[in-house]
Amino acid sequence: MKDIEIIRLDSIDAYNRIYGLTTYHPLVTVIDLKKATKRKDRLRMDYGVYALYLKNGINCTLKYGREYYDYQEGTVVCFSPGQVIDVDSTGEPLAPDVIGLMFHPDLIYGTPLADKISTFGYFRYSQKEALHLSEKERAIFTDCLDKIREEVEHPVDTHSAALISANIQVLLEYLSRFYDRQFITRHCVNSSVVANFEKELAEIYSEGKVLTEIPKVSYFAEKANLSYGYFGDLIKRETGSTPQEIISLRLIAEAKRRLAATDHDISVIAYDLGFQYPQHFTRLFKRVTGKSPSSFRNEFYTNN
Repeated sequence: MKDIEIIRLDSIDAYNRIYGLTTYHPLVTVIDLKKATKRKDRLRMDYGVYALYLKNGINCTLKYGREYYDYQEGTVVCFSPGQVIDVDSTGEPLAPDVIGLMFHPDLIYGTPLADKISTFGYFRYSQKEALHLSEKERAIFTDCLDKIREEVEHPVDTHSAALISANIQVLLEYLSRFYDRQFITRHCVNSSVVANFEKELAEIYSEGKVLTEIPKVSYFAEKANLSYGYFGDLIKRETGSTPQEIISLRLIAEAKRRLAATDHDISVIAYDLGFQYPQHFTRLFKRVTGKSPSSFRNEFYTNN
């Protein structure tokens, strides 16, 4: 089998050269692979840009990490700088029905989108957590791309950068809405993820158990076979709290029980709960409860 070729996607032109597409703007392009005149069957793309693709035609196969994912018609996948994706186009037509958007981080510097881009968590999702669009949503997606394309191919003037950035932000906001809809329609599945998370957390903080470290969100995300970002957004949407907030509340609940039920030194309780430094436990306890561990214990003994 032919060795996979590694491409560093640090510019729009680097991508367009792979597929024989025209570069109208050095920092942004609206992708339409139906216009492709060439391609490479097996590639490893090291992304230095933001990109999102809508697959309208036959399935395609991508590899992210150690897993392969097959994408059906109407699926959107998103990538951000720092991700490495393997693409296998073997057996696909030269010009597949794929549309999308790619833009360099330099495009949005100094724009409102630069401050907002980090809030679009789906750029950090695993590719198995792709977005599936309805027919109506696909039409909105395409309409947004048409508006961006119009600006990209328009002669550059003093309004170009602001208008391109604003239209990209509109598209990204729509994708957030569509992901919200996908979370809602998968409520039953998501509820089981929340229930398992809470069950595992309760087992970890079972009565009297000594921990060597505080459980991390990444641990629970991996147990659920979800990416860190998708797991966090799922838990937030289902419960109103972040996974870290839920972990902290469960930890403090167990800390209160131990403070009230034992005469163990506060530093011993801190170590048993997984803290390396007792002062970190004291800081968290006070932030959550508004009082120090010693004040809580004194008040409990006074009132009981």
